[in-house]
Amino acid sequence: MKVQIYGKNVTVTPAIAEKIETKLNFLKKYFIIDDDVTANVVIRVYPVGQKIEVTIPTKFAVLRAEVVDDDLYAAIDLVIDKLEDQIRRQKTRLQRNKGRDSLAMAFIEEDIPEDDVIDEEVVRTKTIIPDEMDIDEAIMRMEMLGHSFFVYKDNETQDVAVVYRRQNGGYGCIETE
Repeated sequence: MKVQIYGKNVTVTPAIAEKIETKLNFLKKYFIIDDDVTANVVIRVYPVGQKIEVTIPTKFAVLRAEVVDDDLYAAIDLVIDKLEDQIRRQKTRLQRNKGRDSLAMAFIEEDIPEDDVIDEEVVRTKTIIPDEMDIDEAIMRMEMLGHSFFVYKDNETQDVAVVYRRQNGGYGCIETE
């Protein structure tokens, strides 16, 4: 796996780059990652805290995690822990749903301790007919409902879209084609 490290408001030292590459290569223990896959790492320094974002687009799934911490090296460890947790959760879900053999092939066979298994199941399914509106009205309705996302039909494009509240503030929008 190749690693691309970008620094925003920070200079990426060889020590930081080596620590990140070593930790990311540790993920090969759990998940089959081709040598032509490029992991993108973005390090940002804010007045309060340092943020690391890791995105690994494999042919089976996109692994992505981000962490903000006061210490950059602690943030690196925490983001790797998040990625490992994602891989373990997906592997457990696939083992429970035996029908997805092609995805299960992406995971390296390793027993997961029973205490790490999280019982995840769909507890509710809801069907909606999205109302036609603009993004400002969708944000207002989302806030009034107290939800973190809202599905609506864009009145300009007539496509279904999702507006959501971002963790670091502001809003995002996912549009369909």
